[in-house]
Amino acid sequence: MANYFLEEKDSFTVVSIGTELKSQYTDFAGINKEKSDFWQAASQDGTLDDLKAIATNDYVFIVNEAVNNKMMHYAGVMSEAPAPAAGESRESRVVQFPKGEYLVVKGEGNTIEELSNTVTGIAFGQALPEANHVAYVGGPNAAVVMGKRDGLFYGEMWIPVVRK
Repeated sequence: MANYFLEEKDSFTVVSIGTELKSQYTDFAGINKEKSDFWQAASQDGTLDDLKAIATNDYVFIVNEAVNNKMMHYAGVMSEAPAPAAGESRESRVVQFPKGEYLVVKGEGNTIEELSNTVTGIAFGQALPEANHVAYVGGPNAAVVMGKRDGLFYGEMWIPVVRK
């Protein structure tokens, strides 16, 4: 049984820079490699630092969203500032998360990538199927890196849901 809870959230804005995932949605190895390559580049080229400089808190958002029939993956921060320049082969985007109920899964990992993969896997693989009184109807979802303690990154997966 997955450990999850439902939480009411106000709408919020995530300013982000991202990339289109070109692997088939069932090609988990391909998708994970594309995400890993994106995060490695964003960490090394200063993209994450640029985003953190405009953030209203310390959270880093790992956002997935379908946009214009493309599977998009973003690094973002909660902010009201305009997105910094995205650079070649990347896209900047202001992602609006709706006010409403969210399915939330807590987790931790040795790396940001491990944290994200853990909470995403539990949320979509276990929690959503178990939470049969709510449904995910699309829209942005995010793994939220909230900090680091005892050598581990900790955070949550936030998925907007509606009552069935």
